[in-house]
Amino acid sequence: MGDISLTLNEVRPDFSWDRKPLPENSVDAPVVIPEHNENSTSHIFQPKTIQNGTKVHANGKPPEYETKETNGGQTTDTGKEKDKEEEDEEENDRRQTWGKKIDFLLAIVGFAIDLGNVWRFPYICYKNGGGAFLIPYLLMLVFLGLPLFYMELALGQFHRSGPISIWRRICPMFCGIGFGICFVSTFVGAYYNTIIAYALYYLVMSFRSTMLYATCDNSWNSPDCVGPLDMANRSNMSVSSAVEFFNYHVLEVHKSQGIDDLGGVKWQLLLCLIVVFLVVFLCCWKGTKSTGKAVWVTATLPFLMLFVLLVRGLTLPGASNGVIFYLKPDFSRLAHLEVWVDAAAQIFFSLGPGFGALIALSSYNKFHNNCFKDAILTSIINCTTSFVAGVVVFSVLGYMAHLQNTDVESVATHGPGLVFVVYAEAIATLSGSAFWAVLFFLMLIALGLDSTFGGLEAVMTALADEFNFFQKRRTLVTFTVCMYCFLIGLPAVTYGGTYFIYLMDTHAAPISLIFICLMEVVAVNWIYGVGRFADDIESMLGFRPNIFWRTCWSVICPVGLFLLFVLSFVGYQPLSLDGYNYPGWAVAVGWLITCVSVACIPAHIVYMFFSTPGTIAQRWRLMTKPQVETTAPPISKGEVTSTRSVLRQNGLVAEEYGAVHNRNGVVNV
Repeated sequence: MGDISLTLNEVRPDFSWDRKPLPENSVDAPVVIPEHNENSTSHIFQPKTIQNGTKVHANGKPPEYETKETNGGQTTDTGKEKDKEEEDEEENDRRQTWGKKIDFLLAIVGFAIDLGNVWRFPYICYKNGGGAFLIPYLLMLVFLGLPLFYMELALGQFHRSGPISIWRRICPMFCGIGFGICFVSTFVGAYYNTIIAYALYYLVMSFRSTMLYATCDNSWNSPDCVGPLDMANRSNMSVSSAVEFFNYHVLEVHKSQGIDDLGGVKWQLLLCLIVVFLVVFLCCWKGTKSTGKAVWVTATLPFLMLFVLLVRGLTLPGASNGVIFYLKPDFSRLAHLEVWVDAAAQIFFSLGPGFGALIALSSYNKFHNNCFKDAILTSIINCTTSFVAGVVVFSVLGYMAHLQNTDVESVATHGPGLVFVVYAEAIATLSGSAFWAVLFFLMLIALGLDSTFGGLEAVMTALADEFNFFQKRRTLVTFTVCMYCFLIGLPAVTYGGTYFIYLMDTHAAPISLIFICLMEVVAVNWIYGVGRFADDIESMLGFRPNIFWRTCWSVICPVGLFLLFVLSFVGYQPLSLDGYNYPGWAVAVGWLITCVSVACIPAHIVYMFFSTPGTIAQRWRLMTKPQVETTAPPISKGEVTSTRSVLRQNGLVAEEYGAVHNRNGVVNV
């Protein structure tokens, strides 16, 4: 904890002003950046002159960096010894950027808003006190979710690196975080895309005059089948036609006895899964150029659909009862610990830190993009969408309760059962049901694809940045990642695929993501230093994160994530799905999946410790010292309109012309 106090109380550099008269031609006045003389181990860049928007050395030589390393006051030329670092810097300069700022915003909004906003948040909200749940939910947003979201955006934008190579610029021994992220993202991508395949199958089935899940005269229906319009006359033995359609036609679960007997492949779902991965490949194979265009459809379409469904839902009979049930506050629930744990887990998994997507997507930003505003805006949109989605869902649940002459609680559910059974059943009772079905399942597909783009982009960016072989082979790395996820996800389209999906959903991400985020905040704020991280943000945005953000990053987030990590083990329940108890070997496989991503972090630390020469102290210093220093990119030609603008572009804001002293040296004007 001593490291925390040192970084939090770090004395900011003193800004002193050496007033000098402004040169006559201020636009063309050179800005000379002399060598920094601080006695510390750092990478220094020799003086350069920026003149007429063109960067040259003070001696007039070509604009190439001469890297020197200082150690204890002794300076040695390491320009020829830093080939790898120079290659990294050159590659960084050639890195793609988003065509427009809105492309990036749509990408991160689309990633953050996923199927969980529709089928998880509304259920969690009503279960934990309705409107009262918004209190812990918003508190967890402010103190946990938003700081982590902001931190990852800032890290990716400043270092302009993928989830693996970025740690060489922060704390090399934590490169295992990046490999763990790759495992988590591919595991989730494998089964998550199967849910999108379900929605695609329902979409195809919606182009009919009569919805098959609304009738009971099909080959898969039982004698106890009851259609949605006859539910008021149901008995204790009755089974909804939508339930039988989902279980016995879409999934065909009756052909599987459990996780140890998955049965054959459901070929219709396999084709849908192939189509989903084909769409993902075509939207991601050119990086930001293709993804930036795709998100204009996949990120905006759900909002349009959600608004239309909101208006239609609120006009249904009984809708008001559902909305009241959803929002009616029960403040007594706030005294229960599980409510606060659910709030923290919901905001954490909703915003999506730990997947590497935020780091990867923001790494294609321009250096001075205001990622702080991006984080605030995206978080507000995410939480607002969750709330509105709850109104949409519960207005329909109120309508279904009205049709069945029962209370809302008896029809309330979450997960796939909500969207593929209850909501589908409600749609089938509406006039023009085919139109509403197409609208709804298109929304689900768009929500799922956006999140898939972000999750797999993290893996593709990580591989391309870390391994030279993939750097100029974007198409190959995209195909490899998509094929890898497709092969892992094949068990999900078997007759017993739901058992596989539930196993993966329980073990692939929840515990691993919490541990990964915990290691991230420790590496960035305790070892790299929260003060140094704040300096990096200041160099990008021109202002320094205040004490609130630094305290959240260095104290509140680590403590909160640690508690969530512990409670994840305490609250673990033996795997069980619809009365089926998973065998011991399946539980062991689940924990093995969890350990694969978690173990990457300590394994890389151990590997680096034993492969690094020197004493223990020397090894620790090399393991925690950045191998590559990230510096602000040079100002491009045409950006220098005045000496004052040069200062602004480099994160230095001056009210008068003079000599500005900061941690990077002195800028004489």
